Amino acid sequence: MLNSRGSNSVPQDGVPSRRVFPSWHLNDKIPARLVLYFLSWSGFLVSFMMRNDMNFALVAMTSNRNSTESQYLNGSQTILGSGNEDQISIVKSVIISSFYWCYVLSQVVGGVATELFGTKCVFGWSQLATALCSILMPLAARLHYIAVIVLRSLQGFASGLTWPAMYAIVGYWIPLTERSRFMSSFQGFSIGIGLTYPLCGFILSEFGWPYVFYTTGTLGLGWCALWYFLAFNTPQEHPRITEEELNYIELNVSKEINNASKVKVPWLQIFSSLPAWAIAITTFGRIYVHYIFIVNGPTFIGNVLKFNFETNGFISGMPFICSYISSVFFCYIADKLILHKILNLTNVRKLFTAISQIIPGILIYCIGYIDSVHILLPIWFMAVIFITASYAGAMANIIDLAPNFGHSAAVLAFCQTIHMSASFISPLTTGFIVTREDSIDQWRSVFGVSAIISILTYLVYQIFGTAEIQSWNKEFSTNVDLDEGKVLSKPKETISLI
Repeated sequence: MLNSRGSNSVPQDGVPSRRVFPSWHLNDKIPARLVLYFLSWSGFLVSFMMRNDMNFALVAMTSNRNSTESQYLNGSQTILGSGNEDQISIVKSVIISSFYWCYVLSQVVGGVATELFGTKCVFGWSQLATALCSILMPLAARLHYIAVIVLRSLQGFASGLTWPAMYAIVGYWIPLTERSRFMSSFQGFSIGIGLTYPLCGFILSEFGWPYVFYTTGTLGLGWCALWYFLAFNTPQEHPRITEEELNYIELNVSKEINNASKVKVPWLQIFSSLPAWAIAITTFGRIYVHYIFIVNGPTFIGNVLKFNFETNGFISGMPFICSYISSVFFCYIADKLILHKILNLTNVRKLFTAISQIIPGILIYCIGYIDSVHILLPIWFMAVIFITASYAGAMANIIDLAPNFGHSAAVLAFCQTIHMSASFISPLTTGFIVTREDSIDQWRSVFGVSAIISILTYLVYQIFGTAEIQSWNKEFSTNVDLDEGKVLSKPKETISLI
């Protein structure tokens, strides 16, 4: 972020040179890969807090009810004017969906930008832009709801850059046997979603809706400062990495990857790649189901299960906090299966993708037919938790196909453009089916459609998915053996990632 050295410096031999900085002996005790894991985890946590704050603040911003909350709702008339209930509903829908319009469109831009400027620059600037938009949101709300839509669109575009940017750095930093565990850092977004529910409820009741945006925006700015000082595109650029850790990374991350930083991204081959399409399609199904829980879950819990606001917030948020723990567990098991060669890499990816889609698909279908809330809630929790197995499956598979610096970001950008369309298709489909929010029959239709989509999209991955490095990832000669699942030994001196 904010660094003119965001792109790599590559000498004639193709290997990025390591700059010499004074050693910080205290920080030498902490593995640089662990620091990167924390930055990734906390970055996605803060990003999703800034993304989801609007879902809760908008209730107060658009409420016309006379209640004890009225002291916080002075901005509601400014936002929506004197519109009727239908007009208010339309404006709310546009405000929520405006984030995802540009979010989907910015995926390819994120891949290209990361190729040109590096992860540090792209990820950092995207987070900074999102944080500034959050802080400006109360001002925009008091001007006109169109200003809110513009800021939300900008936030969506900026947030869309984060995923391709972070994927690009993994191939440089993380050896194959640690890759699944590192991918669990992306599940920081689950903690972000889980914390947003109770945090926003507390802020709304104690301070008012503008402070929701001030809080999340300030957290975003604080994270940007950490990223600026602690993040580096490659191990060779890191000023405080130990020689032991650097040697371990260079030994276990193929030289082909290190030599690939200036290879042109083969966009045409990516667009025509069946394995890339398989990842995009199967992940569409997973995200479709996930957004039923994220966006529509509180509505179902409140209107069908009849829980009050406080209990609803706790029940809605807790599964996402628990899902982070489950993602670490799934990714740890996946790495062990690879390390001990129990399954080859392709079968590991397919196994955990199946766990993330077949099981939640069956469970979400069952939810509509369970009368006992004491049985329904554990099933609800289990469905959300099993979804996270995808981070040891199809999501990690993106880097398997194209581990070269920039290539993985490009593949992710392609896949995200397709599968993130589920982020607005899922709520729109639910809104079309559910015209009475307390109708269990209509919710059963929602859950049935979700189950079918989740399972059918997985079958595409089962047929066409693979973890083999694709031919278009190798555009130069190399003598390095990159056989599927090949792992080099690890020096005893090196501390493990997790």
